[in-house]
Amino acid sequence: MSGSESEVKRQHIIRHLPVDGHSVENLAPELERKLANAVERMPAFPRCVQRVLELTRDINCKPKDMVAVIEKDPVMTMNILRVINSACYALPQRITSVNQSVVYLGINTIKNLSLSVAAAGMLPSSNTAEFDTQRYLIHSLATAAVARQLCTAYGGEEADPGDCYVAGLLHDFGKVVFAQFMVTEFRNALTLSATENLPLHIAERQMIGIDHGYAGAMLASRWKFSRPLVECIRNHHVESAGPTVMLDCLRVADQICHGVGLDDELALWDDQVPAAPERFGNKMGQVVARLGDLRKNIDEVRAFALAEKSK
Repeated sequence: MSGSESEVKRQHIIRHLPVDGHSVENLAPELERKLANAVERMPAFPRCVQRVLELTRDINCKPKDMVAVIEKDPVMTMNILRVINSACYALPQRITSVNQSVVYLGINTIKNLSLSVAAAGMLPSSNTAEFDTQRYLIHSLATAAVARQLCTAYGGEEADPGDCYVAGLLHDFGKVVFAQFMVTEFRNALTLSATENLPLHIAERQMIGIDHGYAGAMLASRWKFSRPLVECIRNHHVESAGPTVMLDCLRVADQICHGVGLDDELALWDDQVPAAPERFGNKMGQVVARLGDLRKNIDEVRAFALAEKSK
């Protein structure tokens, strides 16, 4: 197939999808049952991490309170110490307790680390959908870090940087649901995306009937995350969704971490980020420049992912 024929086919697929990919009210009963069953079979999000998030939203949170919560979960404690003592942090001495880790790295770093460890721990060690979980983890961690930076730089008082971090970390978790429990459909979506040069969320809507944002939102709701976070995950590929600080930061971070505009300071936003110019200006390169050198973030993310892979 020639390049022009491929583009015509690509545009045909996109034009003939329902508005925003699907209507929640019109989900086929069979798909709704299959998705609900898939979400129900996913592991529960660790209660101790949920409690850590609750504590750190309180400006009066004391380090000892967070330490006490984490230490009640021996597996989480072990995993946090394993990562802290890996090459990811390269600390001058071995850390032997959660309390010591808070002293060295601070509350926010340990909070984000506990989130990252929890999310990574729910990834399957293998899958037959040919979904690259290592690449997925690196992208999710990088998006989380950049979304937090964007909120700090541009969000003012309208959103919490910590919430933007969680949104970035979990925004694509619907792909994990698909890879584990809707294997054939997701593999077909991955193939369609690659062969027709389609964004994956468009291919998912074509082959599955929904995109990973919808599946991820169902999972986040089951995990009892806040409604704004659930809606942010649900809407990150819904072009008509009204802008919020969290959604804008997530979309822009997602785009930056996919590499668009990183090498071209004049690059404009693509159509997936319709609200970005209103909040961030017209040039992606200017936003990236304001964030500073992102390579440190990426290096840390890769080191963490490597530590998780080798455990």
